[in-house]
Amino acid sequence: MANPFHGSHTLRSREGLIARSTAAPERSEEIQLQIDPMHGDLDESITGLRGQIRRLKGVAQEIETEAQFQKDFISKLQMTLIKAQAGLKNNIRKMNRRIIQQGSNHVVVHVALFALLCFFAVYLWSKFHST
Repeated sequence: MANPFHGSHTLRSREGLIARSTAAPERSEEIQLQIDPMHGDLDESITGLRGQIRRLKGVAQEIETEAQFQKDFISKLQMTLIKAQAGLKNNIRKMNRRIIQQGSNHVVVHVALFALLCFFAVYLWSKFHST
């Protein structure tokens, strides 16, 4: 398609940009372009939009930075939890081995002695604080 403004001239007025054809009216390829801004200047509007886009771009970059920081933090936290879980499983395994090696009667004796000690401590505390 030929240039729609070929053979036409452009007029700039206070209302906006107006393209008028100078060719014969029988040529249907010609396009008339008229931009009529409503109450303001297009350049000021475009400048304002560019400023808003820059601010939005800055906010988006800050969000991306924060999201990456949060992702890294969560990854480190997960690794810490995995290590803690492995250590806990290892300690439970060691305790189970010791209980089996020392015999279950030995554990029962320790629990019974601890219970007697607690009972004696509560008895003495009640005797001295009730007077």
